[in-house]
Amino acid sequence: MDIVKNVKEVGSEIKESVEKGLEKVEETFDNVVSHLPLANLAKKDSGDFHIEIDMPGIKKEDIEISVADNILTVSAVRKMQNEVKKEDYYLCESSFGRVERKFTIPEGIDQEKISAELEDGVLVIELQKEEKLKPKSIEIK
Repeated sequence: MDIVKNVKEVGSEIKESVEKGLEKVEETFDNVVSHLPLANLAKKDSGDFHIEIDMPGIKKEDIEISVADNILTVSAVRKMQNEVKKEDYYLCESSFGRVERKFTIPEGIDQEKISAELEDGVLVIELQKEEKLKPKSIEIK
């Protein structure tokens, strides 16, 4: 019976270790997600795309947008304010440091006409479909 008891104890220890490991994975994932800027993506009837990315506390000059191999990359650095040192905070839930999001651009987007604007902490990116690929209606004569 000691063998059965030992096996149950080992099984309990393994289960406990796995549960603790899963908690750590969840904490790590939550931490990684908290550093990703949240985004909204909309496709217009014209085939154009509209992307909104939350960039609170980030200045325009600290944001970089690039396109390579049909991947739109938005990266930024959120810097801590100079007047207050990190040690002065009792509680600091704001994320500081580098953030990055990547979006796959569908075929037919005119990369020369991608535009971006930062307003009230939201980065708005407009992606236009090539004119020749936009749907058009044909008038019947």
